Amino acid sequence: MFLIGQYDSPFVRRTAIALRLYGLPFEHRPWSTFGDAEKVAAYNPLRRVPTLVLDDGEALIESSAILDYLDELVGPERAMIERSGPERRRHLRITALATGLADKAVSLVYERVLRKEQLKLWVERCQAQIAGVLAVLERERAAVPSPYWLGDRIGHADIAVACALRFTGEAHPHLFDARYPALKAHVARCEALPAFQEIVQPLAPPSG
Repeated sequence: MFLIGQYDSPFVRRTAIALRLYGLPFEHRPWSTFGDAEKVAAYNPLRRVPTLVLDDGEALIESSAILDYLDELVGPERAMIERSGPERRRHLRITALATGLADKAVSLVYERVLRKEQLKLWVERCQAQIAGVLAVLERERAAVPSPYWLGDRIGHADIAVACALRFTGEAHPHLFDARYPALKAHVARCEALPAFQEIVQPLAPPSG
């Protein structure tokens, strides 16, 4: 199978890191949604990444759907999220906050590089959403003594948070700064892992 998308996307990166942690072999096709849009469209008409193309040609789209498939593939004993219950819901909530934050951070990049005159109302709204999520995640992570968010074992929520915050820190350093020490420590712990160090790409935003 092969994964489409560049690793400076927090969504592509979280998918690739999960593949690596699960020990699932894959080919990487670092196609850009701008420069390689037609290549992406052959597998995903939305022209979005990540897209995971399976050996039989089936194309899975959106990181959450891809990870759901990977969890099923490796089985419940290895899956990096609980099968059911309150812990699964908590896990999904943290992941949703992280991916929502990443989406707003990406939107701000596009606003900056693709629009000649930024829409002030939209920028302020995105920044307020990012700040709100950071405040909640900082408070909750500071209250957790374990190495990872839900215990001693890394999960999808940990990966999503780390990837979202690395992207945000690179793209908007004034938004993710020293006000968030617990989150900074969380990112550092994850980024020290071999899979994170292997699967990484400096931010390369599209040019306007």
